Amino acid sequence: APGMSRRRRDPNAPMHRPEGGFRAHFPSRRSYAALDLGTNNCRMLIARPDGDQFFIIDAFSRIVRLGEGLGATGRLSDAAMDRTVAALAVCADKLMKRNVHLSRSVATEACRRATNGAEFVERVYRETGIKLDVIAAEEEARLAVIGCHRLLEDGDGPALVFDIGGGSTELVIVDTSGDEPRTLDWLSVPWGVVSLAESEGADPDCMDMRLAAYERMRGR
Repeated sequence: APGMSRRRRDPNAPMHRPEGGFRAHFPSRRSYAALDLGTNNCRMLIARPDGDQFFIIDAFSRIVRLGEGLGATGRLSDAAMDRTVAALAVCADKLMKRNVHLSRSVATEACRRATNGAEFVERVYRETGIKLDVIAAEEEARLAVIGCHRLLEDGDGPALVFDIGGGSTELVIVDTSGDEPRTLDWLSVPWGVVSLAESEGADPDCMDMRLAAYERMRGR
């Protein structure tokens, strides 16, 4: 986030739940942000602590299709990068207006795979001040579990979490018997809504072609 590198805390440090609750460690008047740049979407939440929880004060979501054409060229296209930078500029403005004290901004499969991914990350920082952390698939799976494990229903045995993105899908087997989730195993596959649609595209008006494309997707 703009200006975050000048603060004493690491702007890319994960926002773990501290011992003793949030109130003592996170001053209530400060705000915090999480930004997720995927192959298809750019999403951001800004929140303030409220007791042992966070209260959302602002949000942003936009379909940017950063990974459009990536499967064919191996690169992020100029048009896709321009769309994404424009969306991130909106995020940067919100971060400034909300006086965000600490943030983490992550990028996933599109930036991992693209040969010009590092170049794009540098451009984002130069033009918006947002420092993107291109995370590994394992870290993406871990964050997916942290974000949704409290929504899992009670049951016997481990749970299976699916995180379906634009360029990849993470599958995580989670032990929920303790106070905190424990990852037993995980797998990341390079198939998401954008990558599959581009590799197995079909005429949307032709049902037979759509069904054939669906069968090819299942066969993968």
